[in-house]
Amino acid sequence: MTNPPCPVTGAPAVRLVQWVPTRFLVDLWRVVYRTDARSSLGEHDQIGLWESPTGLYFFDPALEGDHVFYKQFYAFLLKRKLWSHHAIRHAFELAARRIRSGDRVLDVGCGFGSFRSVIPNAVYVGLDPNFADNGANVVAEPLSQHLLAHAGAYDAVCAFEVLEHLKSPAAMFADMVRATRPGGLVIVSVPHHPSALTRIPNFVLNAPPHHLMWWTEPALSSLADAAGVNVESIEQTQWNATDSLMYWMARYTPLRCGDIYFRPALSWYAAGLAGFLAARLAYTVDKVPRTTDEGAALLMVARRPG
Repeated sequence: MTNPPCPVTGAPAVRLVQWVPTRFLVDLWRVVYRTDARSSLGEHDQIGLWESPTGLYFFDPALEGDHVFYKQFYAFLLKRKLWSHHAIRHAFELAARRIRSGDRVLDVGCGFGSFRSVIPNAVYVGLDPNFADNGANVVAEPLSQHLLAHAGAYDAVCAFEVLEHLKSPAAMFADMVRATRPGGLVIVSVPHHPSALTRIPNFVLNAPPHHLMWWTEPALSSLADAAGVNVESIEQTQWNATDSLMYWMARYTPLRCGDIYFRPALSWYAAGLAGFLAARLAYTVDKVPRTTDEGAALLMVARRPG
């Protein structure tokens, strides 16, 4: 068997971490999030989790979530108050420090357009085909189409927690660079490994068809190098009220993942449930943990050469 190519560099994976049965993922999505993943995961029997030379973990085949999947998934999160239309990530606040008044900002894969609220003096445009019907004043247009009339039009192009959902993140990042004016900024945040997300047993939120890869700093640097932009910073974003439930789940689960992350075993189901119940209690007492762990995500700020 030939190892699949890294979706960032194209170099062959250095090892297979594990096989994950597709039926198992479908069942997890149905039970945990009341979401039907069958149309997204297709007819594949299993999906491989691989490690690339940059330390990036990626699933192959890369099976993206379709519109039906995301409509059900976010409806569940909103109904259970696990997410909100106005959720503000710490990555938003860090990125906002780099945005000046009057800057033209493109937010790719913007969801409900929450980033707009932290840059009120910028000229904001949001793109997202999955959320344009949610009253967020978001344009249902892919970036490739938007580029036809807006290449080099923006002072900053951002994508928060987007690249991990794509089978071709390097192509998306290259298009983001094309949308940025010479001298402008390209800003991305991504979930990473190791982190709380990768310690929770059977954490299907971190699996296809939602998350297709787990990032590292070398992988982000390689992404920037391939697109010809200069990295100005890569930093860990901290937990806040939007996402810290995952921190508490990882802290209180009685079983933490090592080099196997998904297993259809009763002890793993029980550990995941126990971690979630304990996390909900901890979250009501202390929404934002005071911790020095790896944080919620990685945020990279790069600049297109002038």
